[in-house]
Amino acid sequence: MFDLAGPARIAKAYALDAANGQPPRLVLELEAVDESDFDVSLAVVGKPDAHPGPAATAISVTEPTPVEDSAPAPKLTLAPDKRPVLVIDPGHGGIDNGTQASGETEKNLVLNFSTALRDRIEKTGKYRVIMTRADDTFVPLGERVKIARGQAAALFVSIHADALPHGEGDAQGATIYTLSERASDAEAERLAESENRADAIGGVNLTDEPAEVADILIDLAQRETRMFSNRFARTLEREMKTSVRKHKHPLKSAGFKVLKAPDVPSVLIELGYVSNKADLEHLVSEEWRSKTVGSVAQAIDAFFAKRMVTAGSAD
Repeated sequence: MFDLAGPARIAKAYALDAANGQPPRLVLELEAVDESDFDVSLAVVGKPDAHPGPAATAISVTEPTPVEDSAPAPKLTLAPDKRPVLVIDPGHGGIDNGTQASGETEKNLVLNFSTALRDRIEKTGKYRVIMTRADDTFVPLGERVKIARGQAAALFVSIHADALPHGEGDAQGATIYTLSERASDAEAERLAESENRADAIGGVNLTDEPAEVADILIDLAQRETRMFSNRFARTLEREMKTSVRKHKHPLKSAGFKVLKAPDVPSVLIELGYVSNKADLEHLVSEEWRSKTVGSVAQAIDAFFAKRMVTAGSAD
């Protein structure tokens, strides 16, 4: 609709192609007419089958010619991410608090540590880092293993903080566990049983084991995975000497379900004992956390550097 000062008719109508960054345009040129001619035009418009009078001008609009691109847009193809995958597994979560002491819960302590470790490693850009949980969520043990296998992880690191039951004395220091059919000692067996039972808290039927988990300890094809797990555990123990108070027996083995991925080297780190006052002070300390995260990150670097050299020499 146009507001005009007087009666008018369309004298010319044509289209302009897109040019100079402007879109296609329709141009209408109007000319003044007297009122009688204008009234005739209105009457013709109201009767489509009527013949147009002298004041009614047919409008022929030329369709704009489509502007074709000079060349098709290039298709972007993303190169596959070939970086090694590291899975960090903060223990417990959700309704499973883990161990508790002095108002601190294991699930929060290990999540804070794992998040700091992830951030430190991601800054290097060397690895693709995946967390089994990044918030206060309960993740069944079997699902944690599936995450590692589904991502074709090159290393799985589970983070925990131990505690001795009341009346069983005092212990302190970090411990590094690898998978074994038989526990290295009674304490390791107790801890593995305790961690494995955590699934029952989430309502998971522990008797319904996947076949790959049930057969893990008797399948000889897993010897290479265990060898790499043990190698990383020893590397980690060396790197943590300068930053962490270690348990009197820092390298142990037990049947942790979370370590049972048959094709992913896996270790479980007990950062310390929540039940020990000195250890707990370290676990809540940002300075201690930063220093220990650095040690674990260095161990991961050393482990992958050696694996890459080994893989290169095998080619």
